[in-house]
Amino acid sequence: MTDEPRIPTSSRGTPLPPRTQSYGPALPRFPLGQVVATPGALRVLELFSVQPFTLINRHVTGDWGDLSSGDKYENEIALAEEGRILSAYVLSRQDESGAHTAKLYVITEADRSSTCVLRPDEY
Repeated sequence: MTDEPRIPTSSRGTPLPPRTQSYGPALPRFPLGQVVATPGALRVLELFSVQPFTLINRHVTGDWGDLSSGDKYENEIALAEEGRILSAYVLSRQDESGAHTAKLYVITEADRSSTCVLRPDEY
């Protein structure tokens, strides 16, 4: 038996990148390519007073948002094996008519040529 730490690997044996940054600003983990947003996503962002950069920054630094642990793990594999990366964020706001929520996806293509912000019904 060896005392060396086990390096996490993907199903293909590719080492997974470290999940890091406890202190200081998080660094980008992959290229975004051309960044676009659908008109529906832009309306949601405006309604909830959220800047698109906020979600893009979370996505590119590995904060996958409101995904299951399995989907988050798939993103880690996608980083190592150049697959598609998906994040989901639930936005919320309160006004005189009550509480409101909306979900947005941020998806970076496997070839890293583009990243899109969109509503789930636009997927």
